[in-house]
Amino acid sequence: MTSLNSPARFCARHGWLVLLAWLALAAALVVGAARAPGATTDDFTLPGSESRRAADLLGDRPAEPQGRLVVSAPAGVRAPEARRAVTALIARMNTVPGVTVAARTPAEGSRSRPPSEAPYEQVSADGTVATVPISHTDQEGATKLKEVRDSFRPPTASGTPGTPVLTVELSGDDFAGFTPGGLTEGIGLLAAAVILLVAFRSLIATALPLLTGVTGVVCAVSLLSLLGNVVPTPGFAVYVTIMLGLGVGIDYALLVVTRFRTSLGEGLTVEDAVVRAMTTAGRSVLFAGITVIITGAGILILGPSLGGGIALAAGCGVLMVMLTALTLLPALLGLLGTRVDRLSLPHRRGPADSSARRWSRGVQRRPLVAGVLALGLLLGLALPAASLRFGWSDAGNRPVSDTTRRAHELLAGGFGPGTAGPLVLVSAEPLGQAVAQAASTPGVAGVTALDERTALVVPETGPQDEATTDLIHALRAALPGPVLVTGGTAAGIDFAEHSFDRLPWMVGAVLLASFALLVPVFRSLVVPLKAIVVNLLSIGASYGAVVAIFQWDVLGLGTGGPIDAWVPMMLFVVTFGLTMDYEVFLLSRIQEEYARTRDNSRAVTEGLAATARVITAAAAIMFCVFAAFGTFDDRPLRILGVGLAVAVLIDATVVRLVLVPSAMELLGDRNWWFPGSGGRAADEPGGRVRAATGEPVG
Repeated sequence: MTSLNSPARFCARHGWLVLLAWLALAAALVVGAARAPGATTDDFTLPGSESRRAADLLGDRPAEPQGRLVVSAPAGVRAPEARRAVTALIARMNTVPGVTVAARTPAEGSRSRPPSEAPYEQVSADGTVATVPISHTDQEGATKLKEVRDSFRPPTASGTPGTPVLTVELSGDDFAGFTPGGLTEGIGLLAAAVILLVAFRSLIATALPLLTGVTGVVCAVSLLSLLGNVVPTPGFAVYVTIMLGLGVGIDYALLVVTRFRTSLGEGLTVEDAVVRAMTTAGRSVLFAGITVIITGAGILILGPSLGGGIALAAGCGVLMVMLTALTLLPALLGLLGTRVDRLSLPHRRGPADSSARRWSRGVQRRPLVAGVLALGLLLGLALPAASLRFGWSDAGNRPVSDTTRRAHELLAGGFGPGTAGPLVLVSAEPLGQAVAQAASTPGVAGVTALDERTALVVPETGPQDEATTDLIHALRAALPGPVLVTGGTAAGIDFAEHSFDRLPWMVGAVLLASFALLVPVFRSLVVPLKAIVVNLLSIGASYGAVVAIFQWDVLGLGTGGPIDAWVPMMLFVVTFGLTMDYEVFLLSRIQEEYARTRDNSRAVTEGLAATARVITAAAAIMFCVFAAFGTFDDRPLRILGVGLAVAVLIDATVVRLVLVPSAMELLGDRNWWFPGSGGRAADEPGGRVRAATGEPVG
């Protein structure tokens, strides 16, 4: 790996120039993103799938409305007072440009809507719930519709002031009211600041990782927006960028600042301390960042059109914060010099590592017992992952404060759970008997022909129910070839099954790439294999927690349902890259000690002791940032945040404190075996094992 000596010295000597260059770059990216933002798309329809072919046949004739106005009236939606209020609301909504709120005309031969039902398209059997389809041309129209709905004042019942005659909700993803960004990120930053302050005991040293991390994230988000003009990105991609950028960016800066302060304490000049920090911890950051970017690219196994935007979001976040840690941070350290410890808190702790050293020796005295206990715990935590089910979240998983969640419940109560995810039959030819055949299929609640080539099928079960998946497969097997089955539910199931099939290939590709990266770093075959195995155990535990919390709903939060298909893929590639970071930081220090002493037991003890404090602080920061995103309203992002937080917590405790030292103690000198090296790691000139990632901490 290229030496960072010269770039580090340049940044230290020309701090103001580097700082101005970053300010100019950040300004250019922000202005560019504001003037030419890339469009986002949440179309996860799988190219080549039956749902995609059917959607192509539909063209500009959407079979499903983009949303619905859902009306509920305990006294009946047909009551004159309720009907007048809804008619007035529909008229107001139709004044919004590009919006159409009106019942569709049924196809000839289908069950027609009686004129008495106007203005509704559907009325429940008990007459208490009704719907009106909504279509709009852009997201601005959806926003305006929400504003009109929110300003609606329904009439109240006579004699009972304040009791509304009816309630009105909006159904459809475009109307979901997710918490705007800012609060979650703020919680993560506040937690990170507290941890940094405890670790550094200095306000200036605490501010540096936060400053460089936030700068990198701002640049990353702007870059992602610009690249969205080239690569389609989903709407949630920006939060993936922020989540990863904040987590790894602050951690990378923490490692560099820690090494810089240690070097100053050893009597080095400011410039030499910067160079030492960048050629040790900085080199670790470079390797770690490249590893996360490469493993994150593993989601491209889904296909460029599906995984490209997500991989781009992760790559932008990690790349920009890595660059700030490697260039902006050394420039700031050069400018601050010894003032980095100004504004220190009293009773600053010294570099005592006795607790970690005692812990490591205790584990190494009984490595088999400790290793078996840690392995048993990790396998137990991973057990729920065996029942992982890929699928897609729907409005039923959203907070009850969201209008789409309330509309979902009204629709399920009035028309049955399948109303939330109807299927669409499409054919290039007249459907003919296919409508009757579909209606007689077990699991179908009803079929409505929209025209001679399109029909809506309402299942008896909800979109997340496994019975609905079985119904889609049954319809596709039973209906004649020209008839295709699509709709949002069918498209989601196609994507989920495609993701599940590709998961083993993605796992294999990431493992091979990681092994290829680690072998030349450690000049060993055993250490990379061990690192990969323990990381897989961390990921397994993370998957188990995700299944237990979000699929089984063991906490009773009302989150039960399948795991969104892209999340397990993203969780694997990102978690593997992040946990590999900590593994490399620890093993690099152990490797240095082994090169110096040729005593494996001592190397493990001293490596764990030397890295304990800073890696614990780094893991705590990343845990807090990810856990903060676990409070997000958007369920997939909430799953991803919780999964990453659990993985980091497991890796920083059970894996790093117990499993790694016990395994390395049991393996002894075999840890460093490399072909052609006479049974141990290959020697470099001067008798030292090459530590390509350098020492991460002082």
